[in-house]
Amino acid sequence: MAAEEELGISAPSYLHMFSAFLALEPPDIVISFARDFGGGFITDSVQKCIWHHCIAKSDVKWKGAYLKRFLKKLILEIESSGGVVLDELYEQYASYMISLQDDDASKANSRVLKTISFLFPNESYGTVSCPKSGKLEVQLQCSVNMLEGDTGCSIWPSSLFLSEFILSFPELFADKRCFEVGSGVGLVGICLSYVKASNVILSDGDLSTLANMKVNLELNHLNTGNIKSDSLENHDMVHCVCLPWESASEDNLRSFAPDVILGADIIYNPSCLPHLVRVLTGLLTHEHSNASGPVAYIASVVRNIDTLNYFLALAEKAKLIVTDLTESTEVSNFLPYLRSYNQCSIRLFRIRLASC
Repeated sequence: MAAEEELGISAPSYLHMFSAFLALEPPDIVISFARDFGGGFITDSVQKCIWHHCIAKSDVKWKGAYLKRFLKKLILEIESSGGVVLDELYEQYASYMISLQDDDASKANSRVLKTISFLFPNESYGTVSCPKSGKLEVQLQCSVNMLEGDTGCSIWPSSLFLSEFILSFPELFADKRCFEVGSGVGLVGICLSYVKASNVILSDGDLSTLANMKVNLELNHLNTGNIKSDSLENHDMVHCVCLPWESASEDNLRSFAPDVILGADIIYNPSCLPHLVRVLTGLLTHEHSNASGPVAYIASVVRNIDTLNYFLALAEKAKLIVTDLTESTEVSNFLPYLRSYNQCSIRLFRIRLASC
């Protein structure tokens, strides 16, 4: 392991390579970080590091198809540059060729296990939100393909952005009762729990998504509770609730009495927007000790400007004040290795009741 220590496995290039691998980023991206780690080449030392820290420690059950693709591209990259491939890498790829023919494992298991690592910059060390290790790792069971009708179990760009927003401004959420609309895989809720929100309530209208969300909360050592059977005053528990927007009653929405409402990539389907605006209005309408009243933060990729304008028109009609915070809010980049994710594509909105 001496050669690996010479490379410096605490160097940013290593952290980016390792984090990208754990997040199952496209193999080409991980390989580009590996080249950076080796000073432009995937050296013998880099290969040993990949073998010991990435391949050998991976669970084939959850990552088999990805590991097969990654090793195929890695070996091709090394060979095409005139390098010598480590025997262990050859042998492992041969094993995958036999045991994972035609990506059988991928077809049998439509879920994978990704680890999202929030990497805190050096200047964050010592701050309230920065862990001693300098990184916060979140394990998420999620869908292989978000386009195959399993959207609630996919990691959407805006949930990554909203998580970075929470970690950038923990004081907005610490000791607050927080409610997320359309919680998906639960990433935002895990970050809320990390910054010590007093209550975290996650919601989704799809029962299979809720079941997967609870699995993710447990993977990250969080206790989960049912709104109907567990007290909201249990601060050590993340509460999960089934909340179909179209059937949610105003009394039920007001009973949650959140200080902060959050939503990621929920402005997407025009037919759902009247229900969404009614849900947001209900959650924002309750007696509140803070003079400014409860607040909602919505992060969204604008895929269709007409859809956004329709949402804004409905919000105005419902006497909601929507403020675009995108340009005025500097969200830290805790995910520099996620090349498939771009902060700049996301807009951040703050929503309050007009009467507040």
